[in-house]
Amino acid sequence: MSALPPRPLEGRHVFITGAAQGIGAAIAETLAHQGAVLTLAGRRQPVLETLAQRLQAVTRCAVVVIDVSDAEAVAQGFAQARAALGPVSMLVNNAGQAESAPFGKTSPELWQRMLDVNLTGTFLCTQSALPDMLAARAGRIVNIASTAGQRGYAYVAAYVAAKHGVIGLTRALALEMAQKGITVNAVCPGYTETEILRQSINNVMAKTGRSEAEARAEFAQSNPQRRMVQPQEVADAVQWLCSDAAASITGQSISVSGGEVM
Repeated sequence: MSALPPRPLEGRHVFITGAAQGIGAAIAETLAHQGAVLTLAGRRQPVLETLAQRLQAVTRCAVVVIDVSDAEAVAQGFAQARAALGPVSMLVNNAGQAESAPFGKTSPELWQRMLDVNLTGTFLCTQSALPDMLAARAGRIVNIASTAGQRGYAYVAAYVAAKHGVIGLTRALALEMAQKGITVNAVCPGYTETEILRQSINNVMAKTGRSEAEARAEFAQSNPQRRMVQPQEVADAVQWLCSDAAASITGQSISVSGGEVM
């Protein structure tokens, strides 16, 4: 009986932030089946542990509990990941948070929260992951941005600003890493079936009195396909960017949005 062929990402250590649910969990499951070993990072340890247990039949996993906006916590988290699974080969910056408010009512605290999690967290995790990739002269960094990094949306100015920053960081770092074997890209989902979307739908229902179906239809309206993006569709884009087939793709912002951004 012949041996099974090696899986495309066999043995490569992928560090995934915001891995507990939604897009992050879909990315973890997809990359696990490609052979990657995974560090699942986030704030919710019980949920992360449950996911890790489910994936143990497929690959090796480590769990680290971190706040990506805390530089010391990020450094400790990466040290734990290396101790468990070795040098980091790839990074998926998926941790994110969205809050809405009219611009005039956007407090400095809300503004800072959006920058801390969405942009500073991406910066801190990337700085912690890069030394391993530079030493190997190989690596992949995939930032989960948003169509909010490619266009504007009313009432989420802080979130839009942070996600535009993620895309700017992606482009700048891609140029620095271009001759070092490391690609840096962003995936930009439109409205996706996640907990963040469910919270947004609930907010619309509470503020307007609309039904859930009406609120969902309002969000789907921005997608030319008139539907929500599924987490697996985002994970499939990440899988491709992590593959050897995407070696010449860097500095790009790939919209997964049914044609909302072209």
